Amino acid sequence: MEKIPVIAIFDIGKTNKKLFLFDEQYRIVFEESARLEETTDEDGDPCEDLPLLRRFVQDMMAKALALEEFQVKAVNFSAYGASMVFIDEAGRPLTPLYSYLKPYPAFLRIGFYEQYGGETAFSLESASPVLGSLNSGMQLYRLRHQQPVLFSKMQYALHLPQYMSYLLTGVACSDITSIGCHTNLWDFRRQQYHAWTETENVRSKLAPVHRYDKVHQGAYLTGPGLHDSSAAMIPYQLQFRDPFLLISTGTWCISLNPFNNAPLTADELQQDCLCYLSFQGKPIKASRLFAGREHELQVSRMAAHFSRKETDFHTMAFDAELAQRLQTQYPDAEFLSGQDLSVFETAEEAYHQLMIHIIAQQRHASGLVLHGGVVKNIFVDGGFSKNALYMNLLAAAFPGMEVYAADVAQASAIGAAMAIHTCWNKQPLPDNLVTLKKYSGVISLS
Repeated sequence: MEKIPVIAIFDIGKTNKKLFLFDEQYRIVFEESARLEETTDEDGDPCEDLPLLRRFVQDMMAKALALEEFQVKAVNFSAYGASMVFIDEAGRPLTPLYSYLKPYPAFLRIGFYEQYGGETAFSLESASPVLGSLNSGMQLYRLRHQQPVLFSKMQYALHLPQYMSYLLTGVACSDITSIGCHTNLWDFRRQQYHAWTETENVRSKLAPVHRYDKVHQGAYLTGPGLHDSSAAMIPYQLQFRDPFLLISTGTWCISLNPFNNAPLTADELQQDCLCYLSFQGKPIKASRLFAGREHELQVSRMAAHFSRKETDFHTMAFDAELAQRLQTQYPDAEFLSGQDLSVFETAEEAYHQLMIHIIAQQRHASGLVLHGGVVKNIFVDGGFSKNALYMNLLAAAFPGMEVYAADVAQASAIGAAMAIHTCWNKQPLPDNLVTLKKYSGVISLS
């Protein structure tokens, strides 16, 4: 029996670690996932268990290679960002895999920004808000100043996707999607490493940058890995040629515009905008909204108040007449925050008002990156793409746009596979990986 050619993709999230095998048509033919227990670093802060993660990758790769029905032609990686593994000359990790949520020393943060132009000026250059450990370059700065002996032993600082690749190849590299993701390492105005990386001797700790499709030759081809947010954009960027805005929804609703190349402004920065670098090295302007978390908290409160299941709200039908009436009855879109729910007669009324409130915020957040009038299509993926109220109200909020719920199975994993498509796959790229459902605005939002 002839073996099926496949690509193995490791999709490493904070909670779930997954292995997928995709055939040449990008259908999932095998998958396995695990939830790995966290450990703590030397300060007692929670962090990824790096030895456990390393064993997971190595064991799962061995398992994939042993599957008789498949021939693994290539492997690549998609992993969460803002996390670095610091290795010595022998490739041994020198520290735990520090969490990007680890508290950052205030005196170090203040000293850094005072030395390098102030928070606003520096953030404009690096296209990122001040985020502490979430600016992964600041983890290197911290090590240099707080653990200089360890810093001197460091050969390379590898972002997590590239460390995964290193485990299988022994080749250290950097990737532009990880470097360009709110790291403080990249100067978006000059399109090069920021000057501070030379001043602080950090630049020498960063491995050579490899193109997204530069693979290591061996028993199978190994890609350099990608930051998961940038990887998830790839199916959209390769399937759609007309300009679009992607709203990726989850705990955060992130609006990503790969067609807005204007430099980040101070006003945008203050409103939680930033820039990513795409797999092709081009800036993607983004805005963030903490709407998923607000939705979760409010739905829990409503379910308790109205004696309903939380799933009742997630699957609630959109009532255009009710939504239009609420626009007149409660014209203030900020109405719901902290509001006594007893003012609403039904759960449907309360939930519709919540979603009107969230869409008002979403309209503003997405509007921040929709400059120039080039974009005519809005795609929504993630949890809210399946929410009838969110989608109908979003279409009403952007009446001049084509608004679609988008669905692509395992977008970040497929993106990592597509990035090295020409290296392993002789078939043409499928043009139907992203499915769309159009919504039209049937009401008028104030």
